[in-house]
Amino acid sequence: MRRTSLVVTVALLAAALANGARPLAAPEYGWTLPAGFSPPDVPADNPMSEAKVALGRHLFYDGRLSGNGTQSCATCHDQARAFADGRPRGVGSTGQEHPRGSMSLVNVAYARVLTWANPSVTRLEDQALVPMFGEHPVELGLDPADRWLEPLRADERYREMFAAAFPGEPASITRDRVVKSIAAFERAIVSARSPYDRYHFDRDESAISESAKRGEILFHSRPFSCFTCHGGVHFSDAMGRGPAREPTTFHNTGLYNLAGAFSYPPENLGTYEITKRPGDVGRFKAPTLRNIAVTAPYMHDGSVATLDEVLDHYAAGGRTISNGPSRGIGHDNPNKAEAVRGFVLTAEARRDLIAFLQSLTDQALLADPRFSDPFRR
Repeated sequence: MRRTSLVVTVALLAAALANGARPLAAPEYGWTLPAGFSPPDVPADNPMSEAKVALGRHLFYDGRLSGNGTQSCATCHDQARAFADGRPRGVGSTGQEHPRGSMSLVNVAYARVLTWANPSVTRLEDQALVPMFGEHPVELGLDPADRWLEPLRADERYREMFAAAFPGEPASITRDRVVKSIAAFERAIVSARSPYDRYHFDRDESAISESAKRGEILFHSRPFSCFTCHGGVHFSDAMGRGPAREPTTFHNTGLYNLAGAFSYPPENLGTYEITKRPGDVGRFKAPTLRNIAVTAPYMHDGSVATLDEVLDHYAAGGRTISNGPSRGIGHDNPNKAEAVRGFVLTAEARRDLIAFLQSLTDQALLADPRFSDPFRR
């Protein structure tokens, strides 16, 4: 029976080729990157294509993909804010405030781990399920029974887009294909056109100011040591290409030092929530610094308002909170990363470091129509 089916299949394929037809396949995706900036790794079971990225873009901005029918991925990931949202903490479709802020999606295709503090989430296709169906906290709040797919299946435009994104496969709109399309769109959001990039990759000496050039030197020098956690072309030690040589490191920066069993607020214990190891309390992923000037407020809980305050925090070797329920001397946190030692920060060094960080803003990406809301008129 199997042999008969194989013979029939081969015969049909030969006949199709003889008639000039070709097996359906999506064209390869055209990455637009500067020289020296390599494309990210892409999982074999979800290859990139222009049609899939276009579909993912529509789904990313579609308010029907939320429990309240008004929120979408873009609600917490605003293009103008480098796909963060400007809130200290996210707010879900039920109005619930989340314990953590929305991370920027810029260059997320290069992230070795996703989310602030879960080492086990490493694929965008898996991560997308967290905001869609997670309950602690509720984000998009979609129905696990997938009734939210019905309006998409009734939409002629989506039927055409899904067929184009998944050529040669049975026509259907499924959760798996929604997730794969959104993941493909997110992988396409690559920031590589900042003044910093033009300075380094295009050899444009005038792309950044002399102050920013001095700031870059400080950034990569001791005692500042910013590069320790924010090194590499993505300015994060949790990002890269190819197999990682070592497990991703999460960092306790001395943001808190509460009295009691845990040194961090109970709703934000870092990777301890996954590993249950006391030494992991307060450890979080180092996010990319690309476009950092437009993603305030900062830190996992948005408790630091400005880049100046970020520099104050690291110059002190940890944050001191004098009053209130979070009072404590972060400098003395027992889990604090060794690299966070503190340093003397002159006014000139402060200006130069901030000028350097501002040079990482990719204005072209913030307004790139390829990543904008397709429903906006």
